[in-house]
This record gives sequence, structure tokens and C-alpha cells, in this order.
Amino acid sequence: MVKVLSLDLRERVVAAIDGGMSRRQAAERFGVGIASAIRWARLARENGSPVPMKVSGDRRSERIERHAGFILGLVETTPDLTLTEVRERLMAERSERFGVSTIWRFFGRHRVTLKKRPGLRWSRTARTS
Repeated sequence: MVKVLSLDLRERVVAAIDGGMSRRQAAERFGVGIASAIRWARLARENGSPVPMKVSGDRRSERIERHAGFILGLVETTPDLTLTEVRERLMAERSERFGVSTIWRFFGRHRVTLKKRPGLRWSRTARTS
């Protein structure tokens, strides 16, 4: 997992570079990687501040989220669909291709569980240990 270094450290490195120190010297002085010092100086030059970009998160779910109404409508009208059947309907009716795991994660985000049948009571005749 990526750990974002503090904005204070980033600003001190950029200030040292702006003060005449080379990027390599600033990186060594503050104990950060040379590539980080170069990247922070570029960010400060382009954006005015070395503010870190957003870390992690799902960057590609927006594609399937565009079809959320359609998918949730499918499950509402036919609750016993399998993930593969949802995938096939998306290909046939929306001309979109998604992996089964993408559809599974979509349902997880929307807290939709696909159960084939309700849970059954325990048998009274079954042996208990």
C-alpha cells in the first residue's frame, strides 16, 4: 500500500530546491527518494503546490456504474439471475462487455446478494455432535 508523505515535508523539499539546492541534494537532506523530489518540484511548478494526488480507490467502476439502473432493474424483475446471465444480458442489450468479477464487485458495492433460495431450517432428525 502506498503511503503519502506529509504536505509539510513536500513543501520543505520544494522550498530547498527553490532556494538553490539540487533535487538530489534536497532528497538526500530530507531522506526522501530522488524521484519524489523531482516529482514534487514538478507538481509545485505546474500546480503551485506539491499537494498529493488521490491514492488508491477504484478508477474504472464508472463504466459499469453507467448501467446501474439497467442492472439493478434486471435483478429486481428476475432475482434468480446468475452473474453470467447478467453479463450476457449486458452484452446483448447494451453492447457492453464486463467480466463476471466486475459484475460481482458492482453487486458488492450496491449491497445486492444473489441467493438462489432462502436458507433452510436444520433437520430435526439430523444427528448433533
